Amino acid sequence: MRMLVRFGKRPRLRFISHLDLQRFMQMALNRTGLPIAYSQGFNPHPLMSFASALALGWTSDYEVLDVRLSAPMGRRRCEEAMRSALPEDLPVYGVRLVDDRDPAAMAVVCASDYHVALSGEGAEAVLDAIPGFLAAEQVFAMKKTKSGEREVDIRPGALSLVPSGDGFDARLALTEKLSLKADLLARVLAERAGADCPELRVHRTALLGRDEAGELKPLMEL
Repeated sequence: MRMLVRFGKRPRLRFISHLDLQRFMQMALNRTGLPIAYSQGFNPHPLMSFASALALGWTSDYEVLDVRLSAPMGRRRCEEAMRSALPEDLPVYGVRLVDDRDPAAMAVVCASDYHVALSGEGAEAVLDAIPGFLAAEQVFAMKKTKSGEREVDIRPGALSLVPSGDGFDARLALTEKLSLKADLLARVLAERAGADCPELRVHRTALLGRDEAGELKPLMEL
């Protein structure tokens, strides 16, 4: 059995690195009293993984931790244990129990929703550039890849893009073959508008996978 834990990362912890978060989660799991499965060898550690790493400086309401259990447990017991082990700046929003044979959360996620708040000079220009971006068939930008930095078409990675409140909401592809980061999208919009990129606050609102019908759904609802 595995438990999928949906948790958030609030502003006070936004500059905690993914590696530090991983270490903290390992210690937190040790405190839960749950039957956590551990690796073998001289330095056993909980068998856990994240659906997707969150970039440094970003906040979130929808991170997913995938943890293997060594014995069956009830959902409510797991949820209560995780809430008691984590601080208020890493709030637990829910737990889902899945079979060991189900794909890992990181293998299922294929898109992510964000709200990007804009402030300062250039914010209005970025929003004004959205219609032109959406109307374009191709939008090229320099992007870091495993083989180095190269120019790629980022337009297919923006699944949806809508002005919203103090910034914009975006649904972006998040797969090994096709991915687009929210900060890169904002920089490209600024460049297309001929403006400096404004200050950004990126907040993740959902991690999504595809259901049996091929529709995008939040991971915890699949």
